[in-house]
Amino acid sequence: MHGALLGAADLRQRRKQNCTESDKMAPEERNKENSKLGRSPKCMLIQRFAKLFFGCLAAVTSGMMYAVYLSTYHERKFWFSSRQELEREITFQGDSAIYYSFYKELLKAPSFERGVYELTHNNKTVSLKTINAVQQMTLYPELIASVLYQASGSEEVIEPVYFYIGIVFGLQGIYVTALFVTSWVMSGTWLAGMLTVAWFIINRTDTTRIDYSIPSRENWALPYFACQVAALTGYLKKNLNCSAEVHEVYKIYMFSLFLGYLLQFENSALLVSPLLSLVAALMLSKYLQMNVKKGTFMSRLLKIMYIYLVLTVTLTLNLLLKMFVPHKENEHLLKFLEIKLGLNTTKNFTMNWLLCQESLQAPSQDFFLRLTQSSLLPFYILVLIICIFSVTQVVFRRICGEPLKETVKLEDGRIGERPEIVYHVIHTILLGSLAMCLEGMKYLWTPYVCMLAAFGVCSPELWMTLFKWLRLKAVHPILLALILSMAVPTIIGFSLWKEFFPRIMTELSELQEFYDPDTVELMTWIKRQAPVAAVFAGSPQLMGVIKLCTGWMVSSLPLYNDDDLLKRNENIYQIYSKRSAEDIYKILTSYKANFLIIEDSICNEVGPVRGCRVKDLLDIANGHVVCEEGDSYAYSKYGRFCHEIKMNYSPYVNYFTRVYWNRSYFVYRINTVISFQS
Repeated sequence: MHGALLGAADLRQRRKQNCTESDKMAPEERNKENSKLGRSPKCMLIQRFAKLFFGCLAAVTSGMMYAVYLSTYHERKFWFSSRQELEREITFQGDSAIYYSFYKELLKAPSFERGVYELTHNNKTVSLKTINAVQQMTLYPELIASVLYQASGSEEVIEPVYFYIGIVFGLQGIYVTALFVTSWVMSGTWLAGMLTVAWFIINRTDTTRIDYSIPSRENWALPYFACQVAALTGYLKKNLNCSAEVHEVYKIYMFSLFLGYLLQFENSALLVSPLLSLVAALMLSKYLQMNVKKGTFMSRLLKIMYIYLVLTVTLTLNLLLKMFVPHKENEHLLKFLEIKLGLNTTKNFTMNWLLCQESLQAPSQDFFLRLTQSSLLPFYILVLIICIFSVTQVVFRRICGEPLKETVKLEDGRIGERPEIVYHVIHTILLGSLAMCLEGMKYLWTPYVCMLAAFGVCSPELWMTLFKWLRLKAVHPILLALILSMAVPTIIGFSLWKEFFPRIMTELSELQEFYDPDTVELMTWIKRQAPVAAVFAGSPQLMGVIKLCTGWMVSSLPLYNDDDLLKRNENIYQIYSKRSAEDIYKILTSYKANFLIIEDSICNEVGPVRGCRVKDLLDIANGHVVCEEGDSYAYSKYGRFCHEIKMNYSPYVNYFTRVYWNRSYFVYRINTVISFQS
């Protein structure tokens, strides 16, 4: 990537004789050039200002309209304004519930400092465990949201939940604006930004999870990521007149990583990251190149040995850092990759459960079908192919030592010489490779697809590059490129408007209903009947909701970055396995649990994929599966605990007493005094 960027940078700088030559040009000389073209400096200034003004206005308006759209859709789906606080909070599920619960705790704290201390030394969430919630759950968004809520004096104006959701929706508006700006900067026309936003909204199913997971970390992180991409795109396009500018990008990355290391409680994983070692190796190699006199034997040797030097320094530096920096290898991630790539197998419940998650599966055919129906995928493939071939041509020209042109014009048809194009081609290929393996990565890749496809169809340079290869003679290539860069996106826009705009309006006009009376009843019972010091045990997803809605302590959380919590989750999930009442009792009491909650949806789960249900995974992990003639059968001398406990016979009634039930949940008190009467 570094070599390609430098090659593109060297080509770009031929537009000027050196990095500062244009700055030294006298104003009188510039005026003479403009007068030769029949344009006065004042007209040029007005034209540029109008283009910038209307482009910025369109970008900001697009972001604001998308935020309003999300707010309207959310209200139509959940009827938020007409619900009680408990019913609103139930809409947050799993890890989303945990994130919002800590936001509530911060607002209830007597001071911000005290709230932060209680989160970093939290012993009121998980039984028998003190956790640094800020570090383990990356609660910086909640810290910022709570500060803004209290500092802005919003307590008397807006409820905390609306303020929290409003910030997230606002960030999504910034996300869309950043994509708009990136496409605009690359293509030179804000028509590309409009098309980017249109494709983003139409393919919302595959571009964002904001619909059903508002507090998710990605909804906070991706807007900032998009802003970074937009800033880097502008930097590469406007300022990369000297190859030394690439060095500055590496310095910015190093500083950002060091800042992240400090803010994340000295996270050693950042220091032993292979990417850090790679950037350091690139900086060292670049430093050697810049300080060796050109044309000498040493400079030529460095060019030949460049790739070998970078790889060697990267590996050496990474090994040294791992030797001297205390760190904990992410064994779960490495194990997951081994199994995902078919290099290993396991019976481990947690690993198999993760592999069964939809977000960690390969993308389905429906995903590609949706992108094709909106015309996004075909245009993206066309743009990507043209850019890849053009970048490849640039690399070969640099390797072959072909003389570089003083200036690169539209009629040259060399879009691959632009540094920002090289960057985005490499970036989209990497993200696309991840998305082809893990469906969850599509939420990072698909917005990128929208931006790159919109840039391509609106860029005269891309069309000119294609026509240069085709050697068009019947029609003037430049004129045709300019026409197509306006006509193609306009036609696409009208077709998308005709087909998808009515669907979006229908979606906003429909009144949906999300109501879970069984969960509401369960939370109400806990708040009214359970002792304040009670500890609840059940599925991690349900425990997150209980923590948010009631504030009671739980025995596990839906977190997968802590070994102890992973082990807890696996042990407590045994309530859906074929284990004895005594085994389950010992597990629950080891975590000081007072109440057990059985979910009927898990106990009687009928999953679409056999072998991915919780009870199937537990049977595999516990060795209760027998394979005969290609079929597998679960076998154990004990019945499935979640079924047997409902029968109310010994020995289950000796250990557990049912205290509440409805259609979805069965709550049992864990007896402290055991009676062994039959």
